[in-house]
Amino acid sequence: MTLFRTVDPLAEPVTLAEAKAHLRVGHASEDALIEGLIRAARAEVEKATGEALIDQSWRLTLDDWPQGAIVFLNRTPVRQVFSVTVFDGNGAASVVDPAGYQLDAHAQPARLAFRDRPLPGRRLNGIEIDFRAGYGEAGTDVPDLLRRAILLVVAHWFEFRASFGAEDQPVSLPAGYQRLVNRYRTPRL
Repeated sequence: MTLFRTVDPLAEPVTLAEAKAHLRVGHASEDALIEGLIRAARAEVEKATGEALIDQSWRLTLDDWPQGAIVFLNRTPVRQVFSVTVFDGNGAASVVDPAGYQLDAHAQPARLAFRDRPLPGRRLNGIEIDFRAGYGEAGTDVPDLLRRAILLVVAHWFEFRASFGAEDQPVSLPAGYQRLVNRYRTPRL
């Protein structure tokens, strides 16, 4: 089972202006650094929680169907399943009819229940599930606690940027960060 992003988010949950206000930075000379810290902090929060904050597309590949006809998508919140594709032994793709599966987007993690599961003929990565996950297209759609966690991490990394080289990052996470993200953590299966 492999899960990877196919389309990155088009925006960040926290704007440059919001981060600069939080940092009390009034000049533009460090804008590129702060934008990079925002991206890195978003990635850290997404990794820690298993959530996609801004809408993005993902692909889950499976070698075979799991027992029980339920597939866990392991990225939340899932907003839409684009397609489920099964490959035969020659690599020919066939798309599973959407009427043959049901999305439970409210489960943590989200899951797909299948009625009929055509067997893949390819030994490796014979099944691909493409879906969209995220709270929405804008930063204002993201829960405030997760936005605050990003700002906290940005401020921490900005403060300690001169103490450690880029290859050493992230050196640490700020106090209170875990408390902000813990309620959004997806349970491990």
